[in-house]
Amino acid sequence: MVGRWRNEPLRVVKCPEGAGPLGLFVVPGRQVRQHLGRARENRAGGRLRPLTGPRSAGWRLEVLLVPVAVVVLVGIWSLVARIGGYSSYLLPAPAQVWERFLKVAADGTLWYHTSITLLEILGGLAVGLTGATLLGYLLAKSPLIERFLSPYIVASLSVPIVALAPLLIVWFGFGLLSKVLVSALTIFFPVLISTIVGLRSVEEDLMDLMRSLQASRWQIFRHLEVPAALPVLLGGLKVGVTLSVIGAVVGEFAQSDRGLGFLVNLA
Repeated sequence: MVGRWRNEPLRVVKCPEGAGPLGLFVVPGRQVRQHLGRARENRAGGRLRPLTGPRSAGWRLEVLLVPVAVVVLVGIWSLVARIGGYSSYLLPAPAQVWERFLKVAADGTLWYHTSITLLEILGGLAVGLTGATLLGYLLAKSPLIERFLSPYIVASLSVPIVALAPLLIVWFGFGLLSKVLVSALTIFFPVLISTIVGLRSVEEDLMDLMRSLQASRWQIFRHLEVPAALPVLLGGLKVGVTLSVIGAVVGEFAQSDRGLGFLVNLA
């Protein structure tokens, strides 16, 4: 097909699969010739031209900002520790911290306690995510259950996990289970709220469409509710992963003979 656009002939060009309707689009003939000329030059040279311009410069700047920020932070830390005259117990210098890190890493102490804390985090994530997702689905789908449990959930939100950690340790002992439960409770409510909000964000028109197509309850859940709730749920999961680390370390702070929290107390 040939047409006129800005006094140039138009050509129909074959696009890659999935690029548009029928895989075709219309561009000015001069642009086609320029594109083909650049492609021949790249093939003849055997290499692609390097990416230049504001985008690549911005990418390099972002990469450099991280080490620069670390250097500045360590410099300020070292300066405050030296000028302030703080004892090494209150504010050790970066060199002392690095020396201690190398020592505990070399004798295996750090890796042992890290593995214990990591196990508690993974257990807390599994328990917290499972419980929060199941309860969130029930609350989102059943107004009766929501009216019954909402006062207790709101009351539980006002209780800090730091206050519950000693009670859980007394009830479930000093072992791994109490730390897993502390970590699970820390991530439970963010994931619960994200699940409820995500499931309720499904448009009612889409639900009616699925019902009109005689979709089963499982098909609606799999093909509509899960994709619609996934962005919000992943946002809650992102927060929950961070909180699970805090919960595990808080549980170790309360009472433990192993883990990173115990190692910090020991230091």
